[in-house]
Amino acid sequence: MKKLIISIFGAAVLFTSGAASTEASSINTVVNNMTGIPYKWGGTTLAGFDCSGFMRYIFQKYSIELPRTSQQQAKAGTPVSKANLRTGDMVFFNTSGSGISHTGVYIGGGQFAHASSSKGVSITKMSNPYFSDRYVTARRVTGQFMYNKMLGKI
Repeated sequence: MKKLIISIFGAAVLFTSGAASTEASSINTVVNNMTGIPYKWGGTTLAGFDCSGFMRYIFQKYSIELPRTSQQQAKAGTPVSKANLRTGDMVFFNTSGSGISHTGVYIGGGQFAHASSSKGVSITKMSNPYFSDRYVTARRVTGQFMYNKMLGKI
């Protein structure tokens, strides 16, 4: 009986750790699978995205509803400093010279994913001079549970 319990426990540990590793960094997997989808002004579907439509699409996968525009999205959740960014935080930029006009999602490693008007869905370094000079703020719209889900831990 003791061997059976140990075997079942061992199988459970192996099964759950295997499940976590196959989905590790799930937001990165989602983003990588969408890279190259074209930019479309007002776009909210796989046929094409604008930046805020892309954010809504990504976060809906984690049951998080966001407002439609980047300006409205920049008021959602709670502020987070650039030094404390974590995967799943939204980052905002002033690319038009008149306030927040672009958004993306921080995916770790100093990078964010966004719908670029020139490249479509793409991954860019936060240190990219264009975006670094135009960075405004970041917001955290995920709690611990959704954060873990975005990382593929659950």
